[in-house]
Amino acid sequence: MSLWLLFALMTVAAVFAVLWPLGRGPRVAQGGSEAVVYKDQLTEITRDVEAGLIAAPEAAAARVEIGRRLLAASSDEQGETQTVSHGMRRAVAVLALIGLPLIAVVLYLRLGSPLLGDFPLAARQQATTMETASLDRLVAKVESLLEKNPTDGRGWAVLAPVLMRLERYHDAVRAYRNSIAYNGESALRRADLGEAMVAAANGVITAEAKTEFEHAAKLDPQDVKSRYFIGLAAEQDGRLKDAGEIWRAMLASAPQDAPWKPLVEGALARIDGSSAPKISGEDMAAVSGMAEGDRNAVIRGMVERLATRLKDQGDDVDGWLRLVRAYMVLGDTDKAKIALADARQAVARDPERLRQLNDGLKTLGLDG
Repeated sequence: MSLWLLFALMTVAAVFAVLWPLGRGPRVAQGGSEAVVYKDQLTEITRDVEAGLIAAPEAAAARVEIGRRLLAASSDEQGETQTVSHGMRRAVAVLALIGLPLIAVVLYLRLGSPLLGDFPLAARQQATTMETASLDRLVAKVESLLEKNPTDGRGWAVLAPVLMRLERYHDAVRAYRNSIAYNGESALRRADLGEAMVAAANGVITAEAKTEFEHAAKLDPQDVKSRYFIGLAAEQDGRLKDAGEIWRAMLASAPQDAPWKPLVEGALARIDGSSAPKISGEDMAAVSGMAEGDRNAVIRGMVERLATRLKDQGDDVDGWLRLVRAYMVLGDTDKAKIALADARQAVARDPERLRQLNDGLKTLGLDG
């Protein structure tokens, strides 16, 4: 508020500086005009009469003529001065009172940051270094300030998403916890904390993260992030029907221009058109007539054989993606985590395969 008051005072001072000279009015000309010449002529006539150089009747006639011209000249000059001066002063006054503030506001809305929220005092004191310091260095300074003032809830709220962007997920979890502790809980903060936990677990929704999403959904049943991750947790647990119901309900109530619709539609397409591992037509025919328990046993056997093969052929990115996906559908989240870590280790020295693996993990709803 004090900053806006300072801006207002500066604007008033600028307008006053412009209007002050206008309020003083035009100065009367001191010489060089027709009126001054005619006045001098009247004075000369008086001297000539006193010196006997001109008769009184001629002097009277001359005074009448010069007086007529003097009145005409004075009237013209006064009218011109009033017209020009008054019009100009009105135009400048309007520009100063309305134009300058309006132009300033338009430029600020276009070039400034009117929607940028306020920063904690400690962060504002470091703002002058933001343009030159790297993001990592800036975060380190903010963390140092928060160590001295750990109850600065706004500081934790600002820091947490930046840590997520830097992929410092465990630190982001701590920051979100502190933000909730000192700012109070909300559906958004609980969902953000759960998302950080999922990222810290390499994309696997742990029981703790699921609890956060469920808590957020209780605070706000329409919270998009928590509902999506609850559906993703159901998918990872092998409850594809539950996941589909959650995501279809989200799409049914979604606005037409909701930016998250493609993500949910992709998740639905993923669970509607896939099963755990890819198996051949012969294998599918062989298990189709089995009881559910026997069929699951056969599928698990196929998954284990795939895992064994990948130990020898670690560069098979598609194979690793099938294996992670299979464990997720079968509900073996621990094995899915191990397979994900093994996959990254196997292709770590091949940047292209690592990129393909990360892209594939994103399609599975995991963090690549």
